[in-house]
Amino acid sequence: MEHRHSNQKQVINRLSRIEGHVRSVKKMVNDDRDCSEVLLQIAAIRKALDSTAKIIFSEHLQHCLVHAIREEESEQALHDFQKALDHYIR
Repeated sequence: MEHRHSNQKQVINRLSRIEGHVRSVKKMVNDDRDCSEVLLQIAAIRKALDSTAKIIFSEHLQHCLVHAIREEESEQALHDFQKALDHYIR
């Protein structure tokens, strides 16, 4: 199901910050910064990505799955959600 996400602006802002953070880490590597500093920044990026994914998963549960159940498309929606979750949790 495609729709405009209610948290789209928040997600886009977070992704933009993450993108900038990744560029900064790339520069740190180019500048031969200490490995422990780079790893700390990568951990921060992972946490930011996880927080962003949490927003998207929550919205999907609250809106997309509820809509699919109302439209009697729950089996496919649950299958798609499980597939996304499996890829995310790997």
